[in-house]
Amino acid sequence: MISRCERDAIGDAIRADARKLCISNDTVGWFLESATPRQLDAVAGMLAHEIAVRGRNRKARLLRKAAFPAVKSVADFDFADVRMPDGHTVEDMLSLDWVEKAQDYVFHGQTGRGKTHLAVALGMRCVERGLTVRYLPCAQLVLQLQRARDSGGLDTMYSDLAKADLLILDEFGYIPLDSDGARLLFQVISSSYESRSLILTTNIEFSKWGTVLADEKLAAAAVDRIVHHGRLVEFGGKSRRVEESLMLGNVKEG
Repeated sequence: MISRCERDAIGDAIRADARKLCISNDTVGWFLESATPRQLDAVAGMLAHEIAVRGRNRKARLLRKAAFPAVKSVADFDFADVRMPDGHTVEDMLSLDWVEKAQDYVFHGQTGRGKTHLAVALGMRCVERGLTVRYLPCAQLVLQLQRARDSGGLDTMYSDLAKADLLILDEFGYIPLDSDGARLLFQVISSSYESRSLILTTNIEFSKWGTVLADEKLAAAAVDRIVHHGRLVEFGGKSRRVEESLMLGNVKEG
């Protein structure tokens, strides 16, 4: 038996060495040849625990980076009033294969139809897969881009956005942009083309994007890039917010 003091000293040494090491195959082979069964079980358990801890920590980092406005789940979403494009199913969407292929979605429908809910829920599924996601309302993104440009950090911000596997650009068209803001936002859309996936939520049909971007040619170029590898999903039905409104007395008591 070793004393508590000796055990603590050994523990400190193990912690210090563990922080330094990426264990080589030679060392693993040596250990497997020389270890007792109890030692094998102990080390296997330690490694499994470490992998689980790293997975949890990575997921937490990805969630913080994504900056989702709320926790949303596909399980809580009703697809009854969602019209998928021909030949494309809800299962295809949930598979997330389109993220690996840098394909896009435009979620179109009036306010309160669940566009943001589904976009965030898909983003959270991506995080569960270990993918990097960024959620950004368009108006907020444009303000951040303008501040970055004015402070000389625009290239750094574009580089940061480029690291994402999926960008969720929410509420496109809710606030019209001036030509300066439109050009900055277009650069995000253009640089994402065939490089990373976009989900863009909007209540504006393609033919009216020129009124949002303050430039018909810029709008045409943005639509051209998104449509090439993208799919349009239509959200119908009634406003979920109105149906669940406390003010209108539509929430059922539990």
